[in-house]
Amino acid sequence: MGIFHFVGDLLLFALACIFHVIGDPITYTILCIATMLHAARSFYLSIVTSAPILELTIIIVLASGVLAIGEAASPNSVNCQPYLLTTAGVIGYAAVRGVISEPLFWLMLFGLFSYGRHVKKRDYVTSALPIATILASVGETWVRLLAIISFTALAIDQHAKKPVKEEAVAELAPSSRKVPFPLLAVALALGIRLAAKWAGYRHLTWIIV
Repeated sequence: MGIFHFVGDLLLFALACIFHVIGDPITYTILCIATMLHAARSFYLSIVTSAPILELTIIIVLASGVLAIGEAASPNSVNCQPYLLTTAGVIGYAAVRGVISEPLFWLMLFGLFSYGRHVKKRDYVTSALPIATILASVGETWVRLLAIISFTALAIDQHAKKPVKEEAVAELAPSSRKVPFPLLAVALALGIRLAAKWAGYRHLTWIIV
């Protein structure tokens, strides 16, 4: 019994040493997880309470239209650059929230176009697709009209100059369409807001009944 008691004391001492060494990291990890959960909850509640339904619907319609124009003129222009489209969405969100200034916003969009055109060696429609999509989504009314009209004209011009054989091969090539992540995020925010409004309306109806 004395031996077992001694071994138990040794195990308790070893456990105390372990918790003394890694106790702070565990506490820090728990605090980080709690902070992340609180931030996610706050972000979710902000969507539920104040997500603009009309503006989000306009963003989805205009962005989808620009993406469709880009795909018609240059097939696979969406699937080949998911990271650039996501980056453009983040830049647009930062500009709307006032995190970045307007000159920096335009400079970053120009950087995206230059990267796609000169580094990735893509055509003009594919390179301009992220910029046109984000301008049509979060720009002012005249900016949206100018972006859509200019991008449509660019797509028509490139499509008219495309050789017939290349166009036929591009149409026959199978490809799976993927919706860009920013567009999915906007659609998810709209869905959460509409579901919350419907649930609140139903709850109020049940209370009245």
